[in-house]
Amino acid sequence: MADTTTPNYGLTKPEIGASEDTWGTKINTNLNLIDTQMKVSDDRSAANTTTANAALPRAGGAMTGPITTNSTFDGVDVAARDAVLTTTTNTANTANTTANAAATLTAVQTFTAGQRGEVTALTDAASIATDLALSNNFAITLGGNRTLANPTNITAGQSGSIFITQDGTGSRTLAFGTNFKFVAGTAPTLSTAASSIDRIDYVVAEATKIHAVASLDVK
Repeated sequence: MADTTTPNYGLTKPEIGASEDTWGTKINTNLNLIDTQMKVSDDRSAANTTTANAALPRAGGAMTGPITTNSTFDGVDVAARDAVLTTTTNTANTANTTANAAATLTAVQTFTAGQRGEVTALTDAASIATDLALSNNFAITLGGNRTLANPTNITAGQSGSIFITQDGTGSRTLAFGTNFKFVAGTAPTLSTAASSIDRIDYVVAEATKIHAVASLDVK
Protein backbone atom coordinates (compact mmCIF):
# COMPACT_ATOMS: atom_id res chain seq x y z
CA MET A 1 0.00 0.00 0.00
CA ALA A 2 1.47 3.31 -1.06
CA ASP A 3 1.83 6.43 1.09
CA THR A 4 -1.31 8.59 1.50
CA THR A 5 -1.89 12.23 2.49
CA THR A 6 -4.08 14.05 4.98
CA PRO A 7 -7.25 15.61 3.49
CA ASN A 8 -6.68 19.25 4.55
CA TYR A 9 -2.96 20.09 4.42
CA GLY A 10 -1.67 17.18 2.35
CA LEU A 11 0.69 15.84 5.02
CA THR A 12 2.34 12.54 4.06
CA LYS A 13 1.11 9.46 5.86
CA PRO A 14 3.80 6.74 5.42
CA GLU A 15 2.65 3.39 4.21
CA ILE A 16 2.14 0.99 7.11
CA GLY A 17 4.80 -1.66 7.19
CA ALA A 18 6.89 0.17 4.65
CA SER A 19 9.05 3.32 4.36
CA GLU A 20 11.63 1.81 6.69
CA ASP A 21 14.35 4.13 5.39
CA THR A 22 12.22 7.18 4.56
CA TRP A 23 9.63 7.54 7.30
CA GLY A 24 11.86 9.89 9.35
CA THR A 25 12.25 12.28 6.43
CA LYS A 26 8.51 12.19 5.82
CA ILE A 27 7.71 12.89 9.48
CA ASN A 28 10.19 15.78 9.54
CA THR A 29 8.64 17.27 6.45
CA ASN A 30 5.20 16.98 8.03
CA LEU A 31 6.41 18.63 11.24
CA ASN A 32 7.90 21.52 9.23
CA LEU A 33 4.57 22.00 7.47
CA ILE A 34 2.72 21.92 10.81
CA ASP A 35 5.17 24.42 12.33
CA THR A 36 4.77 26.79 9.38
CA GLN A 37 0.99 26.62 9.54
CA MET A 38 0.94 27.19 13.30
CA LYS A 39 3.18 30.27 12.86
CA VAL A 40 0.82 31.67 10.24
CA SER A 41 -2.13 31.09 12.56
CA ASP A 42 -0.36 32.74 15.49
CA ASP A 43 0.54 35.80 13.39
CA ARG A 44 -3.06 36.17 12.22
CA SER A 45 -4.35 35.85 15.77
CA ALA A 46 -1.96 38.54 17.01
CA ALA A 47 -2.96 40.87 14.17
CA ASN A 48 -6.66 40.33 14.88
CA THR A 49 -6.10 41.07 18.58
CA THR A 50 -4.28 44.34 17.77
CA THR A 51 -7.06 45.41 15.41
CA ALA A 52 -9.75 44.54 17.92
CA ASN A 53 -7.98 46.50 20.68
CA ALA A 54 -7.78 49.56 18.40
CA ALA A 55 -11.43 49.38 17.33
CA LEU A 56 -14.11 51.75 18.64
CA PRO A 57 -16.11 50.30 21.52
CA ARG A 58 -19.74 49.45 20.84
CA ALA A 59 -20.79 51.40 23.92
CA GLY A 60 -18.96 53.73 26.28
CA GLY A 61 -15.24 54.38 26.18
CA ALA A 62 -13.29 57.38 24.95
CA MET A 63 -11.92 58.14 21.50
CA THR A 64 -8.39 59.52 21.78
CA GLY A 65 -7.34 59.98 18.16
CA PRO A 66 -8.56 61.33 14.83
CA ILE A 67 -11.50 59.65 13.13
CA THR A 68 -11.67 59.18 9.37
CA THR A 69 -15.08 58.57 7.84
CA ASN A 70 -16.49 58.12 4.38
CA SER A 71 -18.66 60.82 2.81
CA THR A 72 -21.54 60.20 5.22
CA PHE A 73 -21.61 59.61 8.93
CA ASP A 74 -24.81 58.30 10.51
CA GLY A 75 -26.70 59.42 7.41
CA VAL A 76 -25.23 62.97 7.45
CA ASP A 77 -23.16 64.30 4.55
CA VAL A 78 -19.95 65.22 6.37
CA ALA A 79 -18.71 67.68 3.75
CA ALA A 80 -22.05 69.52 3.63
CA ARG A 81 -22.23 69.60 7.42
CA ASP A 82 -18.72 71.03 7.68
CA ALA A 83 -19.55 73.69 5.09
CA VAL A 84 -22.58 74.78 7.14
CA LEU A 85 -20.50 74.89 10.33
CA THR A 86 -17.82 76.95 8.60
CA THR A 87 -20.41 79.42 7.26
CA THR A 88 -22.06 79.69 10.67
CA THR A 89 -18.71 80.28 12.36
CA ASN A 90 -17.71 82.94 9.85
CA THR A 91 -21.07 84.69 10.27
CA ALA A 92 -20.68 84.66 14.05
CA ASN A 93 -17.14 86.01 13.79
CA THR A 94 -18.32 88.81 11.51
CA ALA A 95 -21.12 89.66 13.94
CA ASN A 96 -18.66 89.74 16.85
CA THR A 97 -16.33 92.01 14.89
CA THR A 98 -19.22 94.35 14.11
CA ALA A 99 -20.34 94.34 17.73
CA ASN A 100 -16.83 95.11 18.95
CA ALA A 101 -16.66 98.07 16.58
CA ALA A 102 -20.10 99.40 17.57
CA ALA A 103 -20.59 102.74 19.27
CA THR A 104 -20.57 102.80 23.07
CA LEU A 105 -22.37 105.22 25.36
CA THR A 106 -19.26 106.27 27.31
CA ALA A 107 -16.84 107.09 24.48
CA VAL A 108 -16.53 109.96 22.01
CA GLN A 109 -17.97 108.84 18.67
CA THR A 110 -17.49 109.89 15.04
CA PHE A 111 -20.46 108.74 12.98
CA THR A 112 -19.91 108.09 9.29
CA ALA A 113 -23.60 107.53 8.49
CA GLY A 114 -26.84 109.31 9.28
CA GLN A 115 -28.32 108.87 12.75
CA ARG A 116 -31.98 109.36 13.59
CA GLY A 117 -34.49 109.15 16.40
CA GLU A 118 -38.04 107.97 15.86
CA VAL A 119 -41.03 110.25 16.23
CA THR A 120 -43.28 108.76 18.91
CA ALA A 121 -47.02 109.42 18.75
CA LEU A 122 -48.61 110.84 21.91
CA THR A 123 -52.15 110.00 23.00
CA ASP A 124 -54.60 112.87 22.67
CA ALA A 125 -56.31 113.68 25.98
CA ALA A 126 -57.30 116.71 28.03
CA SER A 127 -53.89 116.44 29.70
CA ILE A 128 -51.32 115.02 27.27
CA ALA A 129 -48.71 112.77 28.93
CA THR A 130 -45.14 112.60 27.63
CA ASP A 131 -42.55 110.04 28.83
CA LEU A 132 -39.11 111.29 27.80
CA ALA A 133 -37.66 107.82 28.41
CA LEU A 134 -39.50 106.57 25.33
CA SER A 135 -38.11 108.92 22.71
CA ASN A 136 -36.68 112.35 21.90
CA ASN A 137 -39.22 113.34 19.30
CA PHE A 138 -43.00 113.27 19.69
CA ALA A 139 -46.12 114.09 17.69
CA ILE A 140 -49.70 114.88 18.69
CA THR A 141 -52.89 115.83 16.84
CA LEU A 142 -55.14 118.03 18.97
CA GLY A 143 -58.76 116.97 19.10
CA GLY A 144 -59.79 119.71 21.52
CA ASN A 145 -58.34 122.32 23.84
CA ARG A 146 -55.48 120.55 25.63
CA THR A 147 -52.64 120.90 28.13
CA LEU A 148 -49.17 119.46 27.47
CA ALA A 149 -48.44 118.19 30.98
CA ASN A 150 -44.97 118.17 32.54
CA PRO A 151 -43.16 115.15 31.10
CA THR A 152 -42.01 112.21 33.19
CA ASN A 153 -38.44 110.82 33.28
CA ILE A 154 -36.88 114.22 32.72
CA THR A 155 -33.07 114.09 32.44
CA ALA A 156 -30.86 117.12 31.92
CA GLY A 157 -29.30 117.23 28.47
CA GLN A 158 -32.08 115.52 26.54
CA SER A 159 -33.38 117.43 23.53
CA GLY A 160 -35.85 116.92 20.75
CA SER A 161 -38.99 118.19 19.09
CA ILE A 162 -42.74 117.95 19.57
CA PHE A 163 -44.86 118.21 16.40
CA ILE A 164 -48.33 119.64 17.10
CA THR A 165 -51.06 119.29 14.47
CA GLN A 166 -54.51 120.84 14.50
CA ASP A 167 -57.31 118.42 13.68
CA GLY A 168 -59.78 119.01 10.83
CA THR A 169 -61.67 121.53 12.93
CA GLY A 170 -58.75 123.72 14.01
CA SER A 171 -58.63 126.52 16.57
CA ARG A 172 -57.51 124.07 19.28
CA THR A 173 -55.52 125.66 22.08
CA LEU A 174 -52.59 124.12 23.95
CA ALA A 175 -51.46 125.13 27.42
CA PHE A 176 -48.10 123.97 28.80
CA GLY A 177 -47.00 122.48 32.11
CA THR A 178 -44.96 124.66 34.45
CA ASN A 179 -41.68 122.95 33.55
CA PHE A 180 -41.79 124.35 30.00
CA LYS A 181 -39.88 127.65 29.87
CA PHE A 182 -40.29 129.94 26.85
CA VAL A 183 -38.56 133.19 25.83
CA ALA A 184 -39.63 136.05 28.08
CA GLY A 185 -41.75 133.59 30.04
CA THR A 186 -44.54 133.66 27.48
CA ALA A 187 -45.93 130.46 25.95
CA PRO A 188 -46.68 130.65 22.22
CA THR A 189 -50.16 130.88 20.73
CA LEU A 190 -50.53 128.02 18.29
CA SER A 191 -51.68 128.27 14.70
CA THR A 192 -55.45 127.88 14.43
CA ALA A 193 -56.07 126.74 10.85
CA ALA A 194 -57.34 123.22 10.41
CA SER A 195 -54.49 120.70 9.91
CA SER A 196 -51.83 123.34 10.52
CA ILE A 197 -48.58 122.22 12.12
CA ASP A 198 -46.44 123.87 14.80
CA ARG A 199 -43.22 122.53 16.27
CA ILE A 200 -41.84 122.89 19.79
CA ASP A 201 -38.09 122.32 20.08
CA TYR A 202 -36.86 121.65 23.58
CA VAL A 203 -33.72 121.09 25.65
CA VAL A 204 -33.91 119.83 29.23
CA ALA A 205 -31.84 122.14 31.43
CA GLU A 206 -32.64 120.42 34.73
CA ALA A 207 -35.32 118.25 36.30
CA THR A 208 -37.88 121.06 36.45
CA LYS A 209 -36.78 123.26 33.54
CA ILE A 210 -37.33 122.49 29.88
CA HIS A 211 -36.19 125.32 27.61
CA ALA A 212 -38.50 125.49 24.59
CA VAL A 213 -38.99 127.53 21.43
CA ALA A 214 -41.85 127.37 18.92
CA SER A 215 -41.84 127.34 15.13
CA LEU A 216 -45.39 128.24 14.09
CA ASP A 217 -47.41 127.31 11.03
CA VAL A 218 -44.64 125.22 9.48
CA LYS A 219 -45.45 124.55 5.81
